[in-house]
Amino acid sequence: MRYRSLPSLLVCAAAAASAGVVVTAVHAAAYLSVAQAQSELFPRAGEFRPIVPALEAKQLQQLAERAGGPARMGAWRVWQARRGNEVLGHVVTDAVLGKFELIDYAVALDPTGKILGVEILAYRESHGYEVRNKPWRSQFTGKTAASPLRSGDDIAIISGATLSCTHLADGIRRIAVMAQLALSGR
Repeated sequence: MRYRSLPSLLVCAAAAASAGVVVTAVHAAAYLSVAQAQSELFPRAGEFRPIVPALEAKQLQQLAERAGGPARMGAWRVWQARRGNEVLGHVVTDAVLGKFELIDYAVALDPTGKILGVEILAYRESHGYEVRNKPWRSQFTGKTAASPLRSGDDIAIISGATLSCTHLADGIRRIAVMAQLALSGR
């Protein structure tokens, strides 16, 4: 079936090109669903309870000052990872802009706000997908809101993925600060 549709695709592309329409390739990859990321990040968890972190006005101001930008409270989805009555930590999902397209990712935090891991859920850019590589993502493990979490500082930049690295580091820093303010009770 796939082979029969290839000639149709080529005819459409040729027609578009002859009409002066620019045809671009789409590069997008969905790597994990949220449920798969949760299981990867907290394999011992028996359940993931959705929660809504609440920050007061003063905390929102602190978040903006400490994280280098305004809060993205409406964009974050947060789950509490539990095993029975034990709280193992939290999983926060977010999306940041790479160069032109959004990068969906998940961050796992322990109950004190320390980063346990980062997973890339979907990457839509044509370049820079190396941010999905484990060595790059592992740089965040063990960091907290007190860590700089800045590309070129304590987070390495990948050639060809400068904006993806920078924007992911910025988003993860905001999540770490939010976790310290709203989730860990500090």
